[in-house]
Amino acid sequence: MNRIVFIQTYLVKYVVLLLFLATTTGCFRGQIMTDKKFAKHYKHLPVKPTFHSIQNDSVTLHYASVGSDTLPTLLLIHGAPGGWYGYMNMLDDTVLQRYFHIIAVDRLGYGKSKRKNQFAVTSIEKQAQGILPLLNETTKSQPAIVVGRSYGAAIAAQLTLLAPEKVKYLCMVAPPIDPEKEKIFWFARAARYRVVQWFLPHSFVVATAEKFAHASELRELEPKWQQLNTPLTVLQGGKDWIADPLNLTFAKKHIKCKKARFMFLPLAGHFITQTHVDLIKKVVFEAAGLSLGEIASQGEYLLEESEVK
Repeated sequence: MNRIVFIQTYLVKYVVLLLFLATTTGCFRGQIMTDKKFAKHYKHLPVKPTFHSIQNDSVTLHYASVGSDTLPTLLLIHGAPGGWYGYMNMLDDTVLQRYFHIIAVDRLGYGKSKRKNQFAVTSIEKQAQGILPLLNETTKSQPAIVVGRSYGAAIAAQLTLLAPEKVKYLCMVAPPIDPEKEKIFWFARAARYRVVQWFLPHSFVVATAEKFAHASELRELEPKWQQLNTPLTVLQGGKDWIADPLNLTFAKKHIKCKKARFMFLPLAGHFITQTHVDLIKKVVFEAAGLSLGEIASQGEYLLEESEVK
């Protein structure tokens, strides 16, 4: 009996801590979107995203979009956990809205996106294959610029490898791509317990399944990096506690593309798309061949890149 009580107490402590992390830490904050949050956020904004789904026999892919579909596609792929709403700051950006058809997906297993009879899609290639129909649909006139952050960076790269003619430029932000640098946090181990999962949002449970498959998936991807010939930028923060900064060294070693650019931000953490959004915008605009001078002259676009090395 004492052992049962001990185990129950132990698991309860895990649950309490996980819930605390889910509501207070930067890693998890904002990873859940409710109808109430959505309505509050867009109550006074003139433009809000529209939602769509692409379906086939095995996959339903849900995504949010802003901007005319006649504009070049800017495809945004989130990490884990997450959803389309992780890119709301870019979807809401009035300058980006004028120049791009901005699309933020729910990856398979998150939000309303799913693969038939599969709770969590831990395969990087299957995740990319799930997004491929959307990429094909939105790039009939011109290729897309693809941004992937955190776990979504490897998926964005795999998507580019599947359809290089459909991707004009790839931007990988804080990418955990070195299988030897994968970190498994102790609270992620706790989330594998069924009783703990009862208390966690669906996306957190999916993210946990992905996390424990990530290293092996990255090993399968490793020999493919040298095949990546699409122009690209990799951004890595020096104070990133989730994706080891040495992932940038891995990228420099394995990506042989002559038009690859590697940017190290010594003071940045993991959430570069939030803290350095102007830098992301600069990369995107340059990739599209747009004149930054003209945009800046409108007083709407500011950039601080003094800490870029």
